[in-house]
Formats: sequence, C-alpha cells, structure tokens
Amino acid sequence: VLFPDYLATRGILPGIKVDKGAMDLALCPGEKVTEGLDGLRPRLAEYFKLGARFAKWRAVITIGEGIPSHACLYANAHALARYAALCQEASIVPMIEPEVLLDGNHTVERCEEVTEATLRATYAAMAAHNVSLEHLILKTSMVVSGKECPRQANVDEVAERTVRVLKRTVPAAQPGIVFLSGGQSDEAATAHLNAMAAMKGLPWPLTFSYSRALQNPALKTWRGQSSNATSAQKAFHHRAHMNGLAAQGKWKPELEKQAA
Repeated sequence: VLFPDYLATRGILPGIKVDKGAMDLALCPGEKVTEGLDGLRPRLAEYFKLGARFAKWRAVITIGEGIPSHACLYANAHALARYAALCQEASIVPMIEPEVLLDGNHTVERCEEVTEATLRATYAAMAAHNVSLEHLILKTSMVVSGKECPRQANVDEVAERTVRVLKRTVPAAQPGIVFLSGGQSDEAATAHLNAMAAMKGLPWPLTFSYSRALQNPALKTWRGQSSNATSAQKAFHHRAHMNGLAAQGKWKPELEKQAA
C-alpha cells in the first residue's frame, strides 16, 4: 500500500517539501536564499500523480548587524512567489514559510520590524506573480526576542506584536495562518499560540505547524527504546491536544499536569 493512499484512507492529505535548502546569497555575507526552482514544474506534476496535495518551501531570514538586506528579502520573496505560482498551476496548495530566525541577541522590537518587512515583501511578490491568496497557506514565525537577548518578551507581548504585524501585512483573503515554533520551548510555543487565538476579531484562523515543539516530548520519552513506545505516544498525544486547545484559545497552564 502506497503511503499517500494509506493516508487518504485516514482522511489525511499528503504534502511534500519541494525546496532544495537555503544556500549562501552571493555578495550578501551572513544571508541565505532558498534554491530549488530549476525543474520544479515537472517535479510538481510528478508529485501530484503520486498523491501530494500541498507543498512547502522555507525561506530563512537572519537578523544581525546590517541584515537582513533588501536583496535578501527580495530574493527570498521572489522565490516563494515563483514556487507558489508553480504549485497552483499544478493544482497543489502551496505553503509559504518565510522564517525569521530566533538566533541572535536582537530585541523583540527589532524582530517585529524585520518580520513586518519580510511579510510585506512576500505578499508584494505574491501579487506580482498572480498567486491566488485564497489557495495559499502562510507558515510564519512569531515575533519574539532573540535567543540571546537579555530581555525576553512575555507571552502577551509576543502575541500583541505578532498579531499587529500580521494585521498590517497579511490580507484577509488569506484562508489560514499556521505558526512554526522556531526553537521555542514546547510550552512557550503553546502559550503564545493560545494568547493570539484568544484575541477577538482576527480575519483568519490561526493554528500550528510545529516540529520540535510537538515532537520533543515524545522523542525524549521514547529514547529509541521499544518499551517506551506507548509512553511516547501518550506524550505526543498530550502535546498535540494542548496545541489543539491553544489554536482555539482554550489552553490553560494547569492542563499541562495531564501529561503526568
């Protein structure tokens, strides 16, 4: 039984990551551009035949002294738009992921500034390439303090700044926004999502597309031992349940005790 066929019987739509990774951007020290556009059209046609119904492309934006540059923002926005247009041509829903990295000692104010510039460039490129926003998924990072910043923004501040940037840059036609955890702790990623989802008057639904913040508890419990498999499944289920509640604005810290 092919994996996409099996997923379909469970009501799950298969997707595929189609970029070829972030490479050094020429003449822009410390910055990256994601490659993989060459040959993407025939690859997407093949992926559709194999059962893929959505795809993902990640752009990496680093905050540092004098960066990100306009060149970096433009190059990554352009690549995201070309990828998204090719996906829609192939009847595959594109997920765009312009990630502003957590690494660094930048302030939350600087992260907000860069995130806004990144999303502005991204959606300008989408418009230029005739991408249908109604058939697009945004996977974005949250506005948080740099990992080494002495002052770490609290949950309410992260939520307020993130939603402010999204309202300024993401059209209401966008059908949904999913967040990446970007190296946050498991519970912090849940708390931040919950604070945003609980806000009134948002034009789009918010949910999660976490990896580390979803999988870490299960991996730590499992430790490669088959005897720990059941406990690891319970740990994964608990984290998924907590994030599911957070996406509805219904999570509370005391619910974490259920994991015990």
